[in-house]
Amino acid sequence: MSRSIRLAIAGVLFFSGLLSMSDGFADELRPLRVVEGIAEFRLQNGMQVLLFPDVSSPRVTVNVTIFVGSRHEGYGEAGMAHLLEHMVFKGTPDHPDIPAELKKRGAQFNGTTWLDRTNYYETLPASDENLEFALRMEADRMINSRILGEDLASEMTVVRNEFERGENSPQRVLMQRMTSAAFDWHNYGRSTIGNRADIERVPVENLRRFYRRFYQPDNAMLVIAGKFDPPKALAMANEIFGAIPAPERELDKTYTEEPAQDGERTVTVRRVGDVPMAGAMYHIPAGGHPDYAAVDVLASVMASEPAGRLYESLVRRRLAASMGGFSYALHQHGKKWHTSMVANPVDHCKAGIRTWTRSRRAIQHLVTHHRHRYTAPLDLAEHPVDTGVGRHQL
Repeated sequence: MSRSIRLAIAGVLFFSGLLSMSDGFADELRPLRVVEGIAEFRLQNGMQVLLFPDVSSPRVTVNVTIFVGSRHEGYGEAGMAHLLEHMVFKGTPDHPDIPAELKKRGAQFNGTTWLDRTNYYETLPASDENLEFALRMEADRMINSRILGEDLASEMTVVRNEFERGENSPQRVLMQRMTSAAFDWHNYGRSTIGNRADIERVPVENLRRFYRRFYQPDNAMLVIAGKFDPPKALAMANEIFGAIPAPERELDKTYTEEPAQDGERTVTVRRVGDVPMAGAMYHIPAGGHPDYAAVDVLASVMASEPAGRLYESLVRRRLAASMGGFSYALHQHGKKWHTSMVANPVDHCKAGIRTWTRSRRAIQHLVTHHRHRYTAPLDLAEHPVDTGVGRHQL
């Protein structure tokens, strides 16, 4: 049986189960929308819930996304969202050792932080018991995490090590310098890992305030995916997360918009080393914009191996030893990034300029050539490009 058929069967069973629930409960939690087997609900405290059953999977995944990332950080808070992600794993009074409890149940788990959001997930063997454990643990640490000074002192060094690894990565350094040049005013120009001084010196009281402000049900989304009973899972989510009171505070809306870029910008990074790299970056629409899907496909057409346009024009012709490219689906407006490692370190300046010039021309030609295929103008073709050349030591 194909996966698509299995998912269709899961969808039928899912909605049959929802219809069989009591009238009162169905009125309280009626699906807001259903898209390809994924049903969206909203709890009374404002929390968003997505259910995606898959009867073919032997496991169940619980993911909680908090809508806070480096975009929401203020002065002196650079890296706070990421640092807080580490701190939330330090436990609560009811779950003092979260990693140990998850490992005991055979879970795969992690957390990530980015520009717009922070998320925590665990994938466990499918059972009602494991699902209930994951839901109760996630609800508990969303509001009851121990943000202690002694934990911050130790975890700060872990985050600082991540920061230092990034500073020794040619690609990450070049990308960050280019991103900073691309965004003069918007926080998308700042790295999620943060600033060393803020990482080392942030007071634990500030971290607690940041946690209490953003880690609330009206600023979070719960996703349950895999093998589970949808009506039972929805009832569990409503009982466990729905019991969290809606906060009295109202989050301020972010309103900063990056003005249109006035011409091409060039970034040159010079450091001691023998790893020359070149990159090209474009402003693109937000992830929810109708044109974003076309931009994402374009990134694959350009950077896939071995058939991608840039691979053909750069790697096969020995202008670059490697290349890559991807687009970012961001909340407000994104960026599209292409990079290549220059093949000849001795002549890195000329090769770097040649590489990003070819990349830029290839991207512009491809976008212009295919513009008529889109129902709306593709913003990528209208925005100037940010380009960069760097030399760095690994």
